[in-house]
Amino acid sequence: MIPKTTDMSSTKAIISAAASAAATAMLLLSIAKEFIPNELRQYVYFKFTTLLDSFSSELTLVIEEYDKLNHNHLFTASELYLEHIIPHNAQRLKICLPKKENNISVSLQENEEIIDTFNGIKLKWKFISRKTPVKFIPSPDQYSKMPVTEEMFFELSFHKKHKNMVLDAYIKHVIKKSKEMKEKKRTLKLFTLSPDRMTGRRGETWQSLNLDHPATFDTLAMEMEEKRMIMEDLERFVKRKEFYKKVGKAWKRGYLLFGPPGTGKSSLIAAIANYLKFDIYDLELTDLNTNSELRRLLISTGNKSILVVEDIDCSIDLQNRNAEAGALRPQPSRGYTQERNKVQVTLSGFLNFVDGLWSSCGDERIIIFTTNHKEKLDPALLRPGRMDVHIHMSCCSPCGFKTLASNYLRITDHPFFVEIEELMKTTTITPAEVGEQLMKSEEPENALRGLIGFLERKKIEDEERKKRENDESKATSEESGKQKMENGDI
Repeated sequence: MIPKTTDMSSTKAIISAAASAAATAMLLLSIAKEFIPNELRQYVYFKFTTLLDSFSSELTLVIEEYDKLNHNHLFTASELYLEHIIPHNAQRLKICLPKKENNISVSLQENEEIIDTFNGIKLKWKFISRKTPVKFIPSPDQYSKMPVTEEMFFELSFHKKHKNMVLDAYIKHVIKKSKEMKEKKRTLKLFTLSPDRMTGRRGETWQSLNLDHPATFDTLAMEMEEKRMIMEDLERFVKRKEFYKKVGKAWKRGYLLFGPPGTGKSSLIAAIANYLKFDIYDLELTDLNTNSELRRLLISTGNKSILVVEDIDCSIDLQNRNAEAGALRPQPSRGYTQERNKVQVTLSGFLNFVDGLWSSCGDERIIIFTTNHKEKLDPALLRPGRMDVHIHMSCCSPCGFKTLASNYLRITDHPFFVEIEELMKTTTITPAEVGEQLMKSEEPENALRGLIGFLERKKIEDEERKKRENDESKATSEESGKQKMENGDI
């Protein structure tokens, strides 16, 4: 059908009018940009958008990355929350592997949208990123500033009538789920003292690496009853935040692991960390100079962490209280020496660190001490509130041997087990020694034969040692009696 001439003329007139209107608008915008101040233009634009929003039923919440100069934790929570609701059919996603982490992080690409549903309410998330003039914000260590040239924020849009529900319930739901995601993705860390900590910058107090120790309670060479007791105590501790607050105690727990070398003290620490998903801070007391430095280190540790002080009896002279007087006494100026450094951390300073006011700076913390000689420790350290639970790490038992055989040889029973268990009753052997023997062959029979031979040799050595000790004790007793008779004593 051929259009009529009048219809074509009307179409041309509309197009011409639209083009004229567009040209006029461009001219007006150019004039406005040239002669109207920027502040006035922004004010008019704001009023115009406000007018349009008043006719809309949609409300939008803006969650910026930074609140003025401080990091907005709700922005981080939103990132973590959105990661688990990203639809499978999403076309564009941004992925990265953060430094010192094992898990890939997935997030929205710029200007991408996600629809979420909560209690029947439809909510729309949109991620926006745009370049901005450079501004400086505090760095994580709080002692310097870092430049930021990008503004990032989330827009959360929903119907206005659901405002109260979103603010009261949905945001709390986002925060709760983000914490669960954070724990699920968390990579455990092992922190050690940083060589640059003397600069006083909190961010450089500790340096970390990933904690990849495979120890678990299933692989520990301990009696099942002991492992069950420890796990129940740990579970009770992490669930009692309100209880500790009610009774007025800091939310922390102290453990003392004592026993001969090679009995699995370090493996138990790693198993506790893996069980609770807690980071480990390894504190070497001999590297510290003053009590104030000890307090600063405690403050800089994170919550949900394990502070480890190994070989406490060797780290510092905690038994000799007179060392405190020596530390307080004025010292002649002879420069820095190792001997002067040894008396700087006093017993009272250490006790205040363990159980004083400074120990309450943080939540959900465990302090673990290890020693080979419990009898050398000052009684003030051993009392509840400082070392709440004392765990004796003994030599390898038949139950521990079966666990090690399962770990190393992947067997749970063998005809040699009976002979090995009988030999273990007559001699002492540590889990480390058993593990070393089981590692010598991948064939179970060869490895177990080697262990039997090792136990037999060790049994002979123990008998000879006991005989020597008895002979020496007898000779000493006879010499003492002879000396008394010479002195006329009865």
